[in-house]
Amino acid sequence: MSKTQINIDIISDVVCPWCVIGYGRLKATLANFDTKFDVSIIWHPFELNPSMPKEGENLRQHLSKKYGTTLGGSIRARAMLTEEGKKVGFRFNYFDEMKMLNTHQCHQLLHWAKESNLQNQLAEALFEHFFSNKGEFTGSELVTVAEKVGLNADQAMYILANNTYSEEVKLIEDHWQQRGIHSVPLFIFNGEQALSGAQEMETFERVLNQYLK
Repeated sequence: MSKTQINIDIISDVVCPWCVIGYGRLKATLANFDTKFDVSIIWHPFELNPSMPKEGENLRQHLSKKYGTTLGGSIRARAMLTEEGKKVGFRFNYFDEMKMLNTHQCHQLLHWAKESNLQNQLAEALFEHFFSNKGEFTGSELVTVAEKVGLNADQAMYILANNTYSEEVKLIEDHWQQRGIHSVPLFIFNGEQALSGAQEMETFERVLNQYLK
């Protein structure tokens, strides 16, 4: 019995906790359809804070300024996200000095990783680097993450030093913004159906069942 081809576009940012959770739920759902689908996933860039300086900003201060989040609200949100992460096998490791960071260079590497079919591995590694391992996005740290998933370290270093894919990333981001996409995650199935936000597994399952032959 042949598998059904399904293409999934994921618009995401690597500092978005709901992107982690949404992807985790999608991945867990797809595992239940392993014998039925041949899945191709393409990651697309979305920068939550494109003007964020390289040194970043304390995450709690950032969320307070951007959304009016209180300290109590931040504590509750982190606890809730940590629990939701556990359900999909992901470890959120929040800490007081955690920063919101600029992700433009991350997206350049993700764009490049598509050539090697290593986007999924790199996206997962970047999520883990930032949320689980207290990592930042310095050039050396990003090269190390890229190398761990099988990408060439020298090429990664060159891309980061020269902003090789900066314009391509910006064009892709403009494309999605012009289509009215202003929040992430967004999951698009075969270019037809879009699910916004970290949907429950049952919702992903319902959509996937529609594509079975």
